[in-house]
Amino acid sequence: MKTALAILRGINVSGQKRVPMNELKHLFGELNCQQVKTYIQSGNVVFTHSATDEEQLARQIEQKIVETFGFQVPVLTRSLSELADIVAQNPFLQEDHTDIDKLHVTFLSDAPDALKRDKIKELAVGADRFALSGKEIYVYCPNGYGNTKLSNTFFENKLKVTATTRNWKTVHELLKMMQSLNPNTER
Repeated sequence: MKTALAILRGINVSGQKRVPMNELKHLFGELNCQQVKTYIQSGNVVFTHSATDEEQLARQIEQKIVETFGFQVPVLTRSLSELADIVAQNPFLQEDHTDIDKLHVTFLSDAPDALKRDKIKELAVGADRFALSGKEIYVYCPNGYGNTKLSNTFFENKLKVTATTRNWKTVHELLKMMQSLNPNTER
């Protein structure tokens, strides 16, 4: 069995695309996922599975959400080892005076192509900073995420990929949840 994280984009935000967590857990169970746990209401699901292709599993989850709830929701997945690497490689943690309450990770559906990556690195966004690494963007917003231009929509428009952001506390908690699912789970 493998341990995975599914990150759903845009559910339960301002009353939009309401998905009760108990129903979401049941939906994952119908797709042969086991040890399904959710974290807060914003679409974070950790689970174990035996699927050979996590990208195909993400598409099956998306289709099942459409069938069950009647709307499309992008689903991004990360393995336990991928999330552990994401946490370990945050470049902002190496800096003095980093306020971890101002750290976020934007998860991308795909690694952006080189031209788009190069163009976005040149953009100035005030005091806010970001570091692109593969399919993640580390975001540091000293004035708060609610005041930044570095939103999901900003990155989606510039990079032409699906994006969804979680704060650093949530990312850390999701990693702990994944690690606790099954000590014998393949990482």
